[in-house]
Amino acid sequence: MFTFLAGIALLILGYFTYGKFVERVFGVQEERSTPAYTHQDGVDYLPMSTKKNSLIQLLNIAGTGPIFGPILGALYGPVAFIWIVIGAIFAGAVHDYLTGMISIRNRGAHLPELASKFLGKVMKHVVNAFAVLLLLLVGTVFVSTPASLLHVLMDGKVTLGIIVALIFAYYILATLMPVDKIIGRLYPYFGALLVISALGVGIGLLVKGAPIPELSLSNFHPDNLPIFPLIFFTITCGALSGFHATQTPIISRTTQREKQGRKIFYGMMIAEGVIAMIWAAAAMSLFNGPTGLNELLAAGGPGAVVSEVSTMMLGAVGGTLAVLGVVVLPITSGDTAFRSARMIIAEYLNIAQKKMSSRLWIATPLFVVSFVLTKIDFNLLWRYFSWANQATAVIALFVAAMYLYIAKKNYWIALVPGTFMLVMVITYILNAKIGFGLPMNISWIGAAIGSAALVALFFKAAKNARRNNFPLDEDVSSWKGAA
Repeated sequence: MFTFLAGIALLILGYFTYGKFVERVFGVQEERSTPAYTHQDGVDYLPMSTKKNSLIQLLNIAGTGPIFGPILGALYGPVAFIWIVIGAIFAGAVHDYLTGMISIRNRGAHLPELASKFLGKVMKHVVNAFAVLLLLLVGTVFVSTPASLLHVLMDGKVTLGIIVALIFAYYILATLMPVDKIIGRLYPYFGALLVISALGVGIGLLVKGAPIPELSLSNFHPDNLPIFPLIFFTITCGALSGFHATQTPIISRTTQREKQGRKIFYGMMIAEGVIAMIWAAAAMSLFNGPTGLNELLAAGGPGAVVSEVSTMMLGAVGGTLAVLGVVVLPITSGDTAFRSARMIIAEYLNIAQKKMSSRLWIATPLFVVSFVLTKIDFNLLWRYFSWANQATAVIALFVAAMYLYIAKKNYWIALVPGTFMLVMVITYILNAKIGFGLPMNISWIGAAIGSAALVALFFKAAKNARRNNFPLDEDVSSWKGAA
């Protein structure tokens, strides 16, 4: 278990070392008032405690990603551990922290508005469409996955259609109601269930001495699928996920002080990385290798693996609680996905959200479209979601790099992971069947040329912005309240 334990230790160490370094680079301003106070409206903008914000952030970003993704990634073998650890510390947590803090400095703005400000007005329309599409896919996927898990858990006694309808009903309430009425009250309890279920499986692995494989760079995938670039689109949440950039503004609007940002944004991504490590280890060690895991996945999908692992590690009662913890994950990301989509569209159209009627007419079409999408093949939805997810992460990292470049700070902490993932995103869509279907060698060449051109454009725009003293943050000096 040396690789597994060392990976978790590195994740925790990364929070206290690299996390502090990133915080120093950004430059926290403790005296600066946050949008929770300067724009308080009692619906989306209102102050909440660090503990509550942290748990909500963890549940917002988690979904089934840090469970289903690592289970599928476990087919590649221990190389999955490397991506989870390195990705979470140097890419995912940096992505989450910087997008969250830049949003705080810009009245809790969502990614499309930030992209418009820092990457050009054309990007506002592109990213707006991209973000809403991603959130609709997330919301739809996170209706299907918990519904299927609950259907299995109840032995089919309640029809799938009724379960889907109940989940949609909850999503509608969570999307429309003020953030502290449902999300703020329920999430701390959901968060506790999530943490307990993950810890239960992790401790079970240690106590029972599960044969977790040690570090290897070999590809163990039964279907011989290439590690590069596929592992970066298999394991997203738990390592790096653009979906998180759509979620952080929910909490950037409820954060009391900038100093709380490292715990809320960087820390919760590290926590998600630990959850991903636990489920990847369980999937690698409990089914006689990748072949046995592949057979179970073919028979029942990742949900069957979750149920099997939970029962094996925690028994019937504990296993049921663990599965419920996993059910909570997608539900608590699906509701905030729709909420974020509503907020992004309202921001784009400049429509105030204090009135229920204003929220309702934006949210209703979202749920209608999502219901239609539930009729599409889940695997196809997931592949498009994975690519859109990582493309969004690239955009968010380039926004962060632009902010730091203009501020004359160390922009490499965002630009390096952003450029790396840009190469992977272009390679994937050029090669994949859902994309252009080109041979892999041509896809790599195309990605290298395309990425070099985009990075050159980035530096050209960044130099112009710095030269023109581009305003980075919203001016809150005239606000008379006190945080």
